Amino acid sequence: QAQLVESGGGLVQPGGSLRLSCAASGEILRKYDMAWYRQAPGKQRELVAGIGSGGRTNYAGSLKDRFTISKNGANATLYLQMSNLQPEDTAVYFCNIGCTISRCRPIGSWSQGTQVTVSWGQGTQVTVST
Repeated sequence: QAQLVESGGGLVQPGGSLRLSCAASGEILRKYDMAWYRQAPGKQRELVAGIGSGGRTNYAGSLKDRFTISKNGANATLYLQMSNLQPEDTAVYFCNIGCTISRCRPIGSWSQGTQVTVSWGQGTQVTVST
């Protein structure tokens, strides 16, 4: 089966942006629909965005306002540009083959995904005393 490798995740503050990448192959991008999914702790995996072999896109709910799915055949990569990230976007993000909508079973194998964590972090204590 085709090997998909996700990358680009990390820790970002609320309001920040990230671009995820999914390395595939040129043949896969040309022939198949592809999608990004995510799975938050304790929740089921859900489709985030899909892109058809012809380039038509589909997004879950209101994510279209903040997320953009795209692909580049020249470097055989699927992308997910995410902006104005919020803590509820924290999840492991995966790419897979064969679907652009939720009611569809992807045909590729699930890889490890890439972790996206949206948080302010612990901060640092500042004490001012006389």
